[in-house]
Amino acid sequence: MARKLGSRGSGFKAKVALAAFKGDKTLAQLAQEFSAHTTQISTWKQRLLEGASELFEDRRRKRTPEETPVDELYEQIGRLKMELEWLKKKLAPFDRG
Repeated sequence: MARKLGSRGSGFKAKVALAAFKGDKTLAQLAQEFSAHTTQISTWKQRLLEGASELFEDRRRKRTPEETPVDELYEQIGRLKMELEWLKKKLAPFDRG
């Protein structure tokens, strides 16, 4: 039965990338051992090297990208509410109903 493309999990990819990083075996040997293409192994190794610095970042003060727009939206809602209340106050003398 043939394997579906892209069905390999992140654990498998990390394992192969770490094996490639070690340098004990050639890419061809790793490709045969893990049944993966050499280009794919190189890509996984490169992603490992690029993302390794993120593992050691200080996350206590770091804001996630999802939080930033939400906070900005809440600030905008607050400003708009204040403007609306100010306009209601200023237009109250002109209200006929």
